[in-house]
Amino acid sequence: MATRVVYTDPVWALQPEGGVDPSAAHLERSVFGADTEIVLGCVEDGTFVTRGERFLSFVEGADALVIYRARIEPDVVTAIAPTCRVVARQGVGFDNLAPDLLRAAGIYGFNVPDYCVDEVSTHTLALLLALERGVCHQNDHLKNGRWDPLGGGRPRRVSARTLGIVGFGRIGRATARKAQPFYRSVVVHDPFVASDLVEGYGAERCGGLDELLGRSDAVVLHAPLDESTRHMIDAAALASARPGALVVNTARGDLVDTAAVLDALRAGTIGGFASDVFSPEDPNQDDVNRQLLGFDNVIVTSHRAFLSEESERSQRTRVAEEVASVLGTGHPPRFGRLA
Repeated sequence: MATRVVYTDPVWALQPEGGVDPSAAHLERSVFGADTEIVLGCVEDGTFVTRGERFLSFVEGADALVIYRARIEPDVVTAIAPTCRVVARQGVGFDNLAPDLLRAAGIYGFNVPDYCVDEVSTHTLALLLALERGVCHQNDHLKNGRWDPLGGGRPRRVSARTLGIVGFGRIGRATARKAQPFYRSVVVHDPFVASDLVEGYGAERCGGLDELLGRSDAVVLHAPLDESTRHMIDAAALASARPGALVVNTARGDLVDTAAVLDALRAGTIGGFASDVFSPEDPNQDDVNRQLLGFDNVIVTSHRAFLSEESERSQRTRVAEEVASVLGTGHPPRFGRLA
């Protein structure tokens, strides 16, 4: 019987008309070979089904499960546990991978924590500098026939400012290096990283989040999402921020209480907000998030900070190779191991 590898929501295989194209799995086929059945998503009305009875029936019998934004929940584990040996997440985060549930079921789990370090750090800086210089405001006005060099106000001199980085893993460190030619200084909050490492990247470690917020003219978020970081940027945190500070989130939507950001923007206590990530994913589907879109000093993108041809190719290939290794050897994943 052929080994069955199920991809729950492979956006790279989704076609404009709403179906999936099996030939899109050419990278995966080159890794798994002809003896592996590769199943590409359960689609309904042009989108992937990632919960409910139909989804549970779809994942049953999988020897390996590859998720993107689908969530591993107790009913999913129950459905896959009899056959599944490994669950891979096609991405950096692990909040939807539920390592504890997989571990309890004896199923290996892993993510790919380093495939898009260059892309996300570059996207972060692009959003930040666009806020600093009012680029999107100027672009929108000029394309709509309004010539106004002062539209959006006078930008500040970035070389006299301090950048704060929350979360100093691979991406946070890359962002620090890329930002240093622009900003006077970089400060960092990460309780799991020692001062020696931070200083090795030419930055300074803060004693806590409040200290960082009070010292920073701009703050970028690169923290993982768990219960200790959920809504870490809330009304209290924003009250600690330096007046006029910019906030940029390219990590996880639920790191930020967007209702608090909306209040701060209305009050003028922060200078702007940029985000690649929201909860729910599309900010148009949430009343508070949708209101944020009306501000000239808000810049948003569609969870694509990770994206490039190179990063997608690397991530897909590495996931397939690691799944094949676990299925072929029975050994744990060699990187990104979480369960």
